[in-house]
Amino acid sequence: MLIPLRHESMQGRRWPLITFGIIALNIIVFLGTHWTIDRQEPELGQVKIHLLLLAAAHPELKIPDKAQEFINSIRTRNAALWKEAQNPNRDVYDLWDAKKRTQDDPEALQQEMNSLGDSYAQMSSASLLGKYAFIPAHPTLLSMITANFLHGGWLHIIGNMWFLWLAGAILEDTWGRMIYPAFYLIAGVLALQVHAMVNVGSFTPTIGASGAIAGLMGAFLVRFPTTKIEMGWLLFYRFYRFKMAAYWLLPLWLVTEILYGSAVQSSGVAHWAHVGGFAFGALIAVGVQKSGLEQLAEKGIQEKISWVSHPLLAEASEQMEKGELDPAAANLQKLLLEKPDSIDAYRMLQRIYWQKNDLPAHRDALAKLLQLEIKANDHEGALQTCQNFRNAGGEKLPAPLWLEFCRQLETQPDVSHAADEYLELAKAYPAEKQSLLAQMAAGRIYLKRLNRPADALRLYETAQASAIPHADWQATIDRGIAESKKVLQPQEFPVTSNS
Repeated sequence: MLIPLRHESMQGRRWPLITFGIIALNIIVFLGTHWTIDRQEPELGQVKIHLLLLAAAHPELKIPDKAQEFINSIRTRNAALWKEAQNPNRDVYDLWDAKKRTQDDPEALQQEMNSLGDSYAQMSSASLLGKYAFIPAHPTLLSMITANFLHGGWLHIIGNMWFLWLAGAILEDTWGRMIYPAFYLIAGVLALQVHAMVNVGSFTPTIGASGAIAGLMGAFLVRFPTTKIEMGWLLFYRFYRFKMAAYWLLPLWLVTEILYGSAVQSSGVAHWAHVGGFAFGALIAVGVQKSGLEQLAEKGIQEKISWVSHPLLAEASEQMEKGELDPAAANLQKLLLEKPDSIDAYRMLQRIYWQKNDLPAHRDALAKLLQLEIKANDHEGALQTCQNFRNAGGEKLPAPLWLEFCRQLETQPDVSHAADEYLELAKAYPAEKQSLLAQMAAGRIYLKRLNRPADALRLYETAQASAIPHADWQATIDRGIAESKKVLQPQEFPVTSNS
């Protein structure tokens, strides 16, 4: 199982508010519709099956108009299912089916058909999927939009929103907050049109943002073909990581969608919507780039951020877009001479070194970025930067910086994470004073916050025996040992007698 984890252009110049908004809207719609759809669809599905079985077994019956559309769709688009329904020797589906097989009263059978037809019409008109999902047999302009915001389950929406975040945020940063949402909606509509062309007359509802997101992926390929995407591969309960350039990975994904769409029937996945969205997304991205719209959007973005962005930072950003990495790095180094605490400069610089595959420089920039994020109390940024440092092969942070990172982790709800980091620091620098401080800090967490006095005692005693000079902290170590032993000492209770 392959999972995209990140790419090397994750950080933009502005907050991706439109992408956040689209994700939030999808989640709100999902939470507002998921349980209703789960209740409605099994009931409607039961009526559809009974309609199909009755119509196949008794072709002489008159089928109500709306139900007739459904039966015609099955007969023309799923001949195998229709043939199986007509087979008198097929397995009994349910109790209703068993009862109708023994019934031969034409009037009673017609009444049942009319009742099923009425139920089908009522349930279809009340069904959320019937109203808002895209149905190729009778598409509506409303459903072409709303279908892109409906999802069938938790894995469906989580997967789509993760892909939307990966591909959408960078395109919003590139195209701005006018072109980007318009592109997203257009790609979604066109993807559904391709699905309808392949599934003419189908009554199967189609939902999900994957067609629009496939459009974003096509645009990503056009705009950032050389960007490396980090993938995770789960194989035999082990997780592997590798990187692949977009110009290899995304066409490979497209080919698999074409193969699945051609070979797999009724898979429950709209593969051709993905193919259509991807193709149209790539074409529209070329049009946006060649028409000058992208340049106009970039000018507007630069004007809006110029009041907070240093000219050297803006110039470096433009150079990165053009692939001029060395001049961009030189401009950022100039900026850092002027503003050594520029978080934006280090964020951009580490991306440049990553693209150049200069891992030592990349790790050095990440370490400096981490220091600034800790200073700015940017907890989320510090966690992500530390993870990026380790993903880039960094085995250990500088001891003073690592200690500061651990102390920041102590302010978070999961203090066990801080304790683990303290222990890793102590192990990595056994001869440094930070090792001793880390052991004492981990001991304090175990004693005071995690109720693990035995582990605390072990750490305090290790600090006591340390060869690192610790006269200044001797009192703290002694107090920790005493408190740990006191907690571990069995409590003495008074003995009472019933006699």
